[in-house]
Amino acid sequence: MTPAARHRRFRPRWLPEDWRGWVLAFVLVLGIGTTFGLVQTVVDANAARDGAIERRSHSFEVVILARSLGENLAQAEAALGRFVISGDRQLGVRFARDWAQAGRQIGLLDRMVRDNVLQRARVTALRRAYAARGRELSVIAAGAADDRPDPAITAFYDARDSLALRRIDDLLGQTIAAERLLLDARSIELDATIARSNRLAGGLLLLGVALTAIGLFFGWHLVQAIAERRAAADEADAERARAAELEAAVDAATASLRAEQVERAAAEAQLNQAQKMEAIGQLTGGIAHDFNNMLAVVLGGIELARRHVPDDPAVRRHLDHAAEGGQRAAALTRQLLAFARAEPVAPEAIDPPALIEGMTPLLDRTLGDAIRIEVAGDARGWSVWADRHQLENAILNLAVNARDAMEERGTLTIAARAMTLAAGQIGGCAAGDYVAFCITDTGHGMTPEVQARVFEPFFTTKPVGRGTGLGLSQVFGTVRRFGGEIGIESAPGRGTTVTLYLPRHHHTAEAVAAVPEDAPSEAPTTGRDILVVEDDPRVLRSVVAALGELGHRPVSCDDPAKAADALIAMPSVDLVLSDVLMPGVTGPEMVSGLRRHRPDLRVLYMTGFAGDLDEDALGRDPVIRKPFTLAVLGDAVSAAAGG
Repeated sequence: MTPAARHRRFRPRWLPEDWRGWVLAFVLVLGIGTTFGLVQTVVDANAARDGAIERRSHSFEVVILARSLGENLAQAEAALGRFVISGDRQLGVRFARDWAQAGRQIGLLDRMVRDNVLQRARVTALRRAYAARGRELSVIAAGAADDRPDPAITAFYDARDSLALRRIDDLLGQTIAAERLLLDARSIELDATIARSNRLAGGLLLLGVALTAIGLFFGWHLVQAIAERRAAADEADAERARAAELEAAVDAATASLRAEQVERAAAEAQLNQAQKMEAIGQLTGGIAHDFNNMLAVVLGGIELARRHVPDDPAVRRHLDHAAEGGQRAAALTRQLLAFARAEPVAPEAIDPPALIEGMTPLLDRTLGDAIRIEVAGDARGWSVWADRHQLENAILNLAVNARDAMEERGTLTIAARAMTLAAGQIGGCAAGDYVAFCITDTGHGMTPEVQARVFEPFFTTKPVGRGTGLGLSQVFGTVRRFGGEIGIESAPGRGTTVTLYLPRHHHTAEAVAAVPEDAPSEAPTTGRDILVVEDDPRVLRSVVAALGELGHRPVSCDDPAKAADALIAMPSVDLVLSDVLMPGVTGPEMVSGLRRHRPDLRVLYMTGFAGDLDEDALGRDPVIRKPFTLAVLGDAVSAAAGG
């Protein structure tokens, strides 16, 4: 007897022949309805949990901000104390910067607690106490700046017991304590929400398993009935379906394999290009090191010649031209070191128009004669605080990208503009004054899809071999490092404008006044006994001659391994002037050995390229960069030997 016959024999007459299908449909409808209800319940629970997490995270942020505010206030007062005692104006600038940062943090704290009436009242009182304390400290800072240290020191010590200071500490403590109470309550709320979500998820899982089991049971019966009626047709359909699935799987596997091969080839090309650029950077650093040594000899010889040649205008003019060429070569070497990333980050106050004007010759040589460069802007008198070489490298990267976009023919406009931005007007920029470096080209422009990915590392639209995709990501990192933002305006066929927004640096004339490299240096009243350690014999002779010209008594040593013997042979020594990188033993390693026997030994390092040497190895000893002038050498020796 066939299964279909048995099914008809034992089925009651009142039961429809396709009863399994009706039962399965009923179970499916019930399961779908129940699932939707439970899913909605879980969604609501998850939303409540996310809200609790967000509120708890907000409390964490308030506590962290309040603690950071307290630390900034303490750092500012510590800087003021050192400024009052030492009279170092840089400490005064640091005090003003830290105190202003604390004020901005109070404003941020006020915005973060605006939904809490009690906390907002505390922040309002904190702002008043901060203003009162600021007035007290401003009077002390003004006294220290007017060269009245004794009254300023007395006022500073009296201000340590200020009512405003105690009020600030109390309000910060109350704010943190209140937020911690909120944090505890929100943590309890979050735990309860998570527990409720887990219970609902468990119930949903159990119900889903039950409905699945029921559906599978009746579905199996339904499939058996259909298989009894249409076994042959179903088998044929299944074979055709399996054949189609197999074909689709083969096609998908083939396409996936091809895509993986293409991606692997692109990744290998990017890796090869990155390794090539790293090797070029290392080679560039080594070449720059040799150039700095040669330039030290050349510029030192020119300065010594200036002091001994007759007062002939023609000879003086030729020497000045030679010195100017040497200085330009030194500037080019610094740019090579910046490209190789061998220069440490050394932020300084930079005049934007002067920076662009100084880069124009380099841009002319780099971009070629077919690119016309126009300079514009209205930022005269404004300055930014950044590393000069990194900022120059960022602008150079953008200029090279613009050249490629214009297919090496067009107009490149570089402008430095003064702007005042509102909070959030450009990315995450805070409200204030900014200098905008605008680099505009007349190239083919970018689509919105390309603009969205342009700062991703290794993303590039250039052909293989013409870029690593790291240029704009490096520019992005440089701008963000100095508190700025970057923006792009572009459209296909309309060119591109990339704008670097850097905060305006407010400074006094003393803070940014540059000391001319060729300024005359006053000779010391008595010469100093100096041990000069340098492996390059030409540089060694040049430095020894320069020190002798300055009135010192130098002793040369061409091998760091012989420095200890040379030091013992000297009746007295005021200073050790040493190169940093030397074969066999580095300068810091040599000095470390000498100081085991002479812990009070004064050291001045000279270097043209620090390479991979950890700058912490130099300790607190001063460093002078090659090439240097007689004036710079004399001042550095006086400062290092005089302590």
